[in-house]
Amino acid sequence: MIGLIIAISVISVWLSHLLYCLNFVHPNENILVTILHGLTQAYLFTGLFITAHDAMHGTVSRYKTINKVIGTIACFLFAGLSYKRLIHSHALHHKHPTDTEKDPDFHHSNNYFLWFFSFMVRYTTISQIVIMAITFNVLKIWFLESSILVFWVIPSLLGTIQLFTFGTYFPHKKPHTTAMQPHFARSLRKNHIVAMITCYFFGYHSEHHQYPHIPWWKLYSVKTNQTDSK
Repeated sequence: MIGLIIAISVISVWLSHLLYCLNFVHPNENILVTILHGLTQAYLFTGLFITAHDAMHGTVSRYKTINKVIGTIACFLFAGLSYKRLIHSHALHHKHPTDTEKDPDFHHSNNYFLWFFSFMVRYTTISQIVIMAITFNVLKIWFLESSILVFWVIPSLLGTIQLFTFGTYFPHKKPHTTAMQPHFARSLRKNHIVAMITCYFFGYHSEHHQYPHIPWWKLYSVKTNQTDSK
């Protein structure tokens, strides 16, 4: 039950803050306030995807249907993504981590920008672009275009960069050391504040691959137990 409550809370805070910004925060009035709200919304976008990710692992609820509903909603709100398509790709990532031919999240180059470009090309679809374009134009009926760009478009992109950087690139980039075995995943050092700020504890990536049934909000406890046992 607590997993479902947290998932609904993340989605609700994301939506509430977005609507507040679109209605009451004017991008041209106070640049510092605008930046603060924009970065906050980007962080909430990241949380939106992390929620979808937990649904993929069945950790939002013990009921498969509820996980599917929450995951579908979170993926759609994040950027018009297909939950069905993502859950298939993510399963391959966990089954074949860093396998150039089989892992859809891995890129043979260690170059950050080439890897990110490949990541975006792989996960961007025509239907997603159409959905985002329609949504953008519908939002323009009620809100300023500048507000939509600053509080919806840009935060979505920043959230994507945050997820890629701390959830894919840093955990799986080369060199692959023996300490990363058997999942070819590395983790941030134990610092729960940093881990939460960077990517909702998803930087504890080796722990995530080892215990995929642990929701994001409990990963810190796995890290603590493993560190304390050494």
